[in-house]
Amino acid sequence: MDRYPPIAEHGMVGDLQTAALVSSAGVVDWWCTPRFDAPSVFASLLDSGRGGHCRLAVDLPESEGMTVRQLYLSDTAILITRYMAPGGVGEVADFMPPVDSSTPTDRHRLIRVARVVRGTLPFTFACRPRFDYARAPHTLTRDGDRSAVFHGPGTDLRLQSTAGVALRAEADDVVGRFTLSAGQAAAVVLTATASGATPAPSPSLGDVVDEMMSCRTFWLSWLRSCTYGGRWQDIVNRSAITLKLLTYAPTGAPVAAATMGLPEQIGGERNWDYRYTWIRDAALTVRALIDLGFEEEAHAFRRWLRGRVEAGGTATGDPLQIMYRVDGDPHLTEEILDHLEGYQGSRPVRVGNAAADQLQLDIYGEAADALAVGGDIGAIRGWHALSDVLDWLCDHWDQPDEGIWETRGGRQNFTYSRLMTWVALDRGIRLSTAAARPGHIGRWADTRDTVFRQIVEQGWHDKRQAFVQHYGTDVLDASLLLMPRVGFVSPHDPDWLATLDAMDEELVSDSLVYRYDPQASPDGLRGSEGTFNLCSFFYVEALARSGRLGRARYAFDKMLTYANHVGLFAEEIGPSGEQLGNFPQAFTHLALITAAMALDEQLSQAQEHPARGDDRHATLQGFGFNVPVRSAAGGDAGG
Repeated sequence: MDRYPPIAEHGMVGDLQTAALVSSAGVVDWWCTPRFDAPSVFASLLDSGRGGHCRLAVDLPESEGMTVRQLYLSDTAILITRYMAPGGVGEVADFMPPVDSSTPTDRHRLIRVARVVRGTLPFTFACRPRFDYARAPHTLTRDGDRSAVFHGPGTDLRLQSTAGVALRAEADDVVGRFTLSAGQAAAVVLTATASGATPAPSPSLGDVVDEMMSCRTFWLSWLRSCTYGGRWQDIVNRSAITLKLLTYAPTGAPVAAATMGLPEQIGGERNWDYRYTWIRDAALTVRALIDLGFEEEAHAFRRWLRGRVEAGGTATGDPLQIMYRVDGDPHLTEEILDHLEGYQGSRPVRVGNAAADQLQLDIYGEAADALAVGGDIGAIRGWHALSDVLDWLCDHWDQPDEGIWETRGGRQNFTYSRLMTWVALDRGIRLSTAAARPGHIGRWADTRDTVFRQIVEQGWHDKRQAFVQHYGTDVLDASLLLMPRVGFVSPHDPDWLATLDAMDEELVSDSLVYRYDPQASPDGLRGSEGTFNLCSFFYVEALARSGRLGRARYAFDKMLTYANHVGLFAEEIGPSGEQLGNFPQAFTHLALITAAMALDEQLSQAQEHPARGDDRHATLQGFGFNVPVRSAAGGDAGG
């Protein structure tokens, strides 16, 4: 078993209130309960010796030549790890029964089912929890040879097995070995509850199989709401399921990722806690789900967001802050866990997030855009709260902030922040007009137009012939790839196409996109980072909407080759093609969805109106080729 498997060598299972990662070696090396942002029970992903894990796998020596494959049961969140050896074929199915309820619960179950399809295979099992990020000791009590309870601070973790799996204590941990032959199966069930909760009866194998089928039915039923029917159905479905898994059902708040502390550079310090709800990420996530037809998730998030707008009371004193806990708590004190060595020695390991105190003015644009979709702004009280936010923005927009990338190198007048200020005021005007709600529309319109002029005059760099990261610099920034999508500029505007060309030259590497150059624009942190998956998919969308379909199709197909074996993405792609950063990343998957939909739309239009494609005879020189490529209308890129 690798001390630290590659970040990409994982699948995720979850129950809509928490989630666990399972490596391709059959190890659960990350699980926090009872919420995404709760302390960990298993965290060997951040410290292989100290963090705790749960392993269930076929146990054969390397000399046996066993092959391992991991996959999802199609269109579900049931993860299968398959073992193929000369002596037989077996598999372990991992899943968590969905808790799709508006009521939070302390009871969460992780179910692991082993079975053999052919031959006879030995399995090994070990459960070694380490509570509270491995800071708290636990005690173990036994109840026969098929049940045990790990008692941690405020949390009990009950382990139960079906017939044929005898458990034995090893210090304060539990281990076991068993053998299965063709047609046989066995299961272990991990149930996390509040301390002292009444235990559930020991499950039978039939009970476990029924629950697995119910889990499968849940996901297949949920996906029936999806209206997407384009060229990339499987990967879009997988991304939608991933976004659903990362959404906290009781409040409708999506988290940015399931993990904390996974590095953007191995051995570096860019190791953040992403288990919270960013206004920006969540708004874009919900927009992607709306576009796919998942209205229920959109309504839930808008309720949560309206609650934040109405509540005020942020830690910063501003109307909104950039991130919250999933229950809306604005306090996210950052702490360094010195006792953990970090993934492959990447320290420090941080819990909490000090960036919550930053000023990032762009969030008001994302929030207003999310509320404007569908025109559902809720009750009168909610509209008054949003109106007050827009009035505040009119007074406070023209100031430096930390920007979308949460730099820790000082505030700047970021062009993207101004862009999203324009969006906030524009959407507020639309909402007020469409819903006949009172508001200071004249003031909002005047401020919106002032912001527009400022961006055009100060965000544009004549020498670079491009919109730039912030005023007074010539540095480019991939966040501005969203300019056409939000309606600030036409995707065919000459200034926009010049900006896109400049990004091609400076930020794009073989279709992968860096968010900016930290050497040219220091962000206050040591080390480097990989290409940013979010930006790579935004680049695809920008190319598609600008009519550069051959290049867009190539860039999209190339990005899909960087997905892991079960279709999941982390935050970044490293210099050797490895996945880096927290995993799986909602930002990446929402951008994949929007890119797929935009590319589908443009390809279909090009097939219907062939003359519209402006790169029908483009080359892929920018991607390292000199081979002519036809656009969708020419057939090669159309798909």
